Amino acid sequence: MSERDGRRSGPRFHGRVETGRRCEEPGCEAPGEFRAPAVRGGQRDQPGAWRWLCLDHVRAFNAGYNFFEGMDPDAIAQAQRPYAGWERETRAFSHVGADLPPRWGDFSDPLDAIGARFKARVAAERPRADGKPLSGEDRRSLETLGLGPDADRRALRSRYAELVRRYHPDRNGGDRSHEQALQDVIAAYTQLKSAPAFA
Repeated sequence: MSERDGRRSGPRFHGRVETGRRCEEPGCEAPGEFRAPAVRGGQRDQPGAWRWLCLDHVRAFNAGYNFFEGMDPDAIAQAQRPYAGWERETRAFSHVGADLPPRWGDFSDPLDAIGARFKARVAAERPRADGKPLSGEDRRSLETLGLGPDADRRALRSRYAELVRRYHPDRNGGDRSHEQALQDVIAAYTQLKSAPAFA
């Protein structure tokens, strides 16, 4: 490999970090540019310590790595289930603008959750049965509230009250993590209650 501007040229590998450190494998003088867990089989639910290795030693580490090391047969079988981990709600799935996804934790099968989101979108795009017009902003606001296009003023008020109770910090022990969702719900309700379809 040649040197250019103090950097190596040649094949690039995902995960390489120029740290200025030496490989932590005893006796190795190569740069330590790849991160590997310091202890195998450590606590799986906590961040572990890391060490820095050269490409050859990180390849050797990866070749000998065993995710199931230290697990009993029942724990291995549990980890190999097709939907392992699905029932644990972690962070929210991302969404764009007012396009709120369903609560993924309400479904036992990921395909059902994806199908529910698609069905909600198709229902939201159809016209109202009473023929009252809905603007694009009206439809986005209905989607934010999780309502279909045929919702009436009573359903609008009821859903608004339900979501305010769900997201308000006073009802969640002071937890302010749903503050943006609460603001979105208030803005959607304010917009819809003055829309022609709900007058």
